[in-house]
Amino acid sequence: MQVLKSKKLLVGLALSALFIGGCSKDASESDEGATKVDDKPAIEEPAKQETFVAPLTGESVEEEVTQRPIIVTINNHPAARPQSGLASADIIYEMLAEGDVTRLLAVYQSDLPENIGPVRSARSYFVDMAKGFGAFYVAHGYSPEAKSMLSNNVVDNINGMNYDGTLFKRSNDRVAPHNSYITSENILKGAEKVGASMNYSEKVHQAFYEADERGKIGVETSQVDISYGNSNYFHNTYVYDHQTNRYGRQSAGVETKDMLTGEALSFANVLFFEMNHKTIDNVGRQDIDLTSGGNAYVFQNGYLREVKWANIDGLPMAVEESGDLVKLVPGKSWIHFVPASPGLQAMVKTQP
Repeated sequence: MQVLKSKKLLVGLALSALFIGGCSKDASESDEGATKVDDKPAIEEPAKQETFVAPLTGESVEEEVTQRPIIVTINNHPAARPQSGLASADIIYEMLAEGDVTRLLAVYQSDLPENIGPVRSARSYFVDMAKGFGAFYVAHGYSPEAKSMLSNNVVDNINGMNYDGTLFKRSNDRVAPHNSYITSENILKGAEKVGASMNYSEKVHQAFYEADERGKIGVETSQVDISYGNSNYFHNTYVYDHQTNRYGRQSAGVETKDMLTGEALSFANVLFFEMNHKTIDNVGRQDIDLTSGGNAYVFQNGYLREVKWANIDGLPMAVEESGDLVKLVPGKSWIHFVPASPGLQAMVKTQP
């Protein structure tokens, strides 16, 4: 009987060992499973791509804009059309230079084209505009007033009168004074030559609509026309395209294109500032008041708004009655300076 009890005891101990071993194994496997779950790598959030905005257009760009603005006086005589490099300008200003002949100030920052021109002579108010932008200024020639300002280094500049045939080149397909051109490479060489920094100092602060803002304010308008004097050569037409939300441009009935690319120019904003003008010599050269402020028209999103303009930190800017900056649609802008006599109502015509 004692042997039987001993056998039963041994069997019981063996079974207990097996049971405990099995439980231990299950517990171990359970722990291993839990460990595997905990060891799974965490899902990493994709890195947010940094976005940059071009200061003068409000458009998204791939790289931060660090270049100082460059302003070039562009010839707008019929013999100078089509011009080269206009499609790359962030802003283009058109204003009288002498008599009823206009000139263009092309402002480059987010893009600098390979070749620009024909380049034409400076006026005192062109220099004032360059100063307002904190820009590097390029011209070929000058009025007596502008010559004095440039000689006194009111703005960093290079002029074709000093670099004709070197930095500035003459084209063979046109005659002087409608054939002076400068490359982007030579502009930067010129800046280095005169010791001008090309680093951007954030002098200009323009307001733009956000993507979710429609900005459709004012009177619906599909076409805008402006005439400087009685010549058709300086009659400009802007037609709104609903699909692109841009204004196409014609001058003297001819679509405005860039000679470099053949690209038709289009603009998100077209503005008109009414300013006091004064004829100052027998040639018909003008002096334009950039400081006093006045009435203004803004065309954007297919609508016309009547606003004001004021000189803010050295630049004429469109402003609300409150004094806040008028918001622009992100994109390029064409801005006209209009003589107060005869004024906006006489010179600017619209169609619904």
